[in-house]
Amino acid sequence: MTRIDDTFQRLQAQGRKAFVTYIMASDPDDATTLDIMRGLPGAGVDIIELGMPFTDPMADGPTIQSAGQRALAAGGSVTRTLAILREFRKTDDTTPVVLMGYYNPIYARSGGVERFLADARDAGVDGLIVVDLPPEEDDELCIPAQRAGLNFIRLATPTTDDRRLPAVVRNTSGFVYYVSVTGITGGPAANAAEVAPEVARIRKAANLPVVVGFGISTPEAAEKIASVADGCVVGSAIVKKISEGRPVPEVLDFVRDLAAGAHRG
Repeated sequence: MTRIDDTFQRLQAQGRKAFVTYIMASDPDDATTLDIMRGLPGAGVDIIELGMPFTDPMADGPTIQSAGQRALAAGGSVTRTLAILREFRKTDDTTPVVLMGYYNPIYARSGGVERFLADARDAGVDGLIVVDLPPEEDDELCIPAQRAGLNFIRLATPTTDDRRLPAVVRNTSGFVYYVSVTGITGGPAANAAEVAPEVARIRKAANLPVVVGFGISTPEAAEKIASVADGCVVGSAIVKKISEGRPVPEVLDFVRDLAAGAHRG
């Protein structure tokens, strides 16, 4: 059982949905990331996704791409991301943290996959979302991660048909992340009526919680999407507040409103 598994069991017992947030590590700097992370649980966040900055993202829209560039300019890296998490774990040993990003920075890091997984577990990572590793490459990172005690969370999309879905969910654990729109982060608004049947289909195939992300930017949208899923993710809308230089308390107030919407769902 990971912190992620424990969180979903607790929320289910309480009749509540999960609220998940994404922020980019080292955007605009390590200290600000840490301050925001420390405030997220108190603002109602159940699971934190922490982005690993990368030069060439595939699924991220302009807002998160720009955050990655700012983070890299500030010296952001996988190693710095883990260092931020180690500091966070000094005061919070219960909130699940998922690293989200791409395989290249993991593969290219000194020591490769084996050292990365050891360092990640030591830092307090609970799960990984690595969006550019398909199920055909599970031996590369997914299976080793699960052996190391980390959840490996896979993305399903509107184009994941019934033939592809079994492969997508086969080695997935923790939860399935359903991308609600065909496109990039920060794109069109998610539609709860369209999302609901897809969530049911994926939940049946995976027997795991299904959390919906992409296209959610308001408390009202968070409530609607959470009402048809096991939780929702907000990323770009929060990252945009950070990019505007809003003070940390203001960012957290925005998150608190989003969390209230998701939990009403």
